[in-house]
Amino acid sequence: MRRSTRILELENGTILEYTIAGSGKPILLLHGGHSNCHEEFGYKNLLEQGYSIITPSRAGYGSTSKELGLSLNTACEAYLQLINHLDVCTVHVVAVSAGGPSGLTFASLYPHRVSSLVLQSAVSKEWHTPKDTIYRMAKLLFHPATEKYTWKLVSFFSRTFPNFILKQMVPSFSILPVPEVLQQFSQEDIEQFIAMNQRQRSGHGFILDLEQSAAFTPSKLQKILCPALIMHSKNDKAVLPEHALSAHHHIPQSTLCLLDSWGHLIWLGSGARSVDTEMNKFLSSLPTV
Repeated sequence: MRRSTRILELENGTILEYTIAGSGKPILLLHGGHSNCHEEFGYKNLLEQGYSIITPSRAGYGSTSKELGLSLNTACEAYLQLINHLDVCTVHVVAVSAGGPSGLTFASLYPHRVSSLVLQSAVSKEWHTPKDTIYRMAKLLFHPATEKYTWKLVSFFSRTFPNFILKQMVPSFSILPVPEVLQQFSQEDIEQFIAMNQRQRSGHGFILDLEQSAAFTPSKLQKILCPALIMHSKNDKAVLPEHALSAHHHIPQSTLCLLDSWGHLIWLGSGARSVDTEMNKFLSSLPTV
């Protein structure tokens, strides 16, 4: 995939890193946790359908200033400056996993700049909180002072013992038994999973995600005016399906698509093709402007 990486200095002096891939109708893609503007999941299909994909590194990820994570509103103001800078009037927004609150906030703050919203395995209500063990463990493993070493270790095991690391990580993504999940993975899926582990870093971003999602409430979701597609696996353990149900309840023009796929990473496994199919069907059903 060919794309250019760019830096935008914002009005307040902070930095927003972003990439642009393809040409055509613009999609603003807000990546999930431990990622950045070089995310890859879901891109191939969208590029083949003739879209351009604008991907900012969210606050604290990649080269984007962590100060943009002061609040979700602050981050969304930066995304607005980005599309203004690119002379883009309206965008389709795709929000993935921990990027859910950012996509939901952007669509509620700037409804007339958003043509549609797609949530994929997205956080859409209160997620992990300080009282949860997983929250405290994540704060330790993915703290800016330690995350580099965490991901170096994951990367090493992924390269050296790919099947072992896959088996160890599946239970954090799926409620299904590991053998049942592995039956759904092709060699290409395993390679994509390993590649994901190679490119992931947390920076300051994941701690910001934890803090903001712990306090996120769906109170503003009724301000979202555009059609929305909510895609979520029934077997997701990382972000429970209750998030999708909550978003569907609060977003007026929403369609709920509960997938019978293996778990959180809906772009991998035997159900991945249906994700592309549902996405394409939704986007092609929208009125052209």
